Amino acid sequence: MNIFSQLLNQPALPSPNKQRRGIELKSPREVDIMREAAHIVATVLKEISELVEPGMTTADLDAHAEKRIREMGATPSFKGYHGFPASICSSINNEVVHGIPSRKKVIRTGDVLKVDTGAYYQGFHGDSCITIAVGDVTPAAATLIRVAEEALYKGIEQVKAGAHLLDLAGAIEDHVKANGFTVVEDFTGHGVGRNLHEEPSVFNFRTHSMPNVKLRAGMTLAIEPILNAGSRFTRTLADRWTAVTVDNSLSAQFEHTVLVTDDGYEILTDRTHV
Repeated sequence: MNIFSQLLNQPALPSPNKQRRGIELKSPREVDIMREAAHIVATVLKEISELVEPGMTTADLDAHAEKRIREMGATPSFKGYHGFPASICSSINNEVVHGIPSRKKVIRTGDVLKVDTGAYYQGFHGDSCITIAVGDVTPAAATLIRVAEEALYKGIEQVKAGAHLLDLAGAIEDHVKANGFTVVEDFTGHGVGRNLHEEPSVFNFRTHSMPNVKLRAGMTLAIEPILNAGSRFTRTLADRWTAVTVDNSLSAQFEHTVLVTDDGYEILTDRTHV
């Protein structure tokens, strides 16, 4: 999750184990806790992917997520975060990020549904997002969803100690552009741990506006490419949260919380073993 791009550059709260520029390296004990937080998130997202069906509302999904997060001993990371009113972000079709769940928002066959959630467990956060094809979607929508998920893993495959953030960004950007889509530049990934949003910002496109951070074992990153079928530009609705595409084109997003290791990575929010 990325609550407005300007918030992502706020420094993390002080901690005893930090790299330069405020990037925190997690200890083995802290990583164990983050694995639990991330497992809760992965469990909730897998459940939502299996229960969602046409006729449900996004408020139904939000209620399920909050109930399950609390049942597993955590609290919803998003609820109350900078005033956000729900436990998930639910963004449909041209809604890019930060959609607010509502009893009035009915899910329909053919929708491209993004569900983003986080769990706070024993002092640490997990954060992940999936895009769900509701029923039969158009071939174009199916391709967008597929490429968005592929782009996430193209970025993750670059992760290891000694690599740089722009290695991830370039791999994501190249895959997206090769498939004819655009990368949303208004929002980025981020560090995650004691705080939902920590340094560094994790870009999905090549940029010289931020330092090209060298990765170190113990970093935990929320990597989250967001793709549009049309223009990369977005605008925010009157609710001050929901971002939509300026041209009404479809948008898709996938996100994992990832641990940097000496020889690669560990996907903490992996849903395949839930």
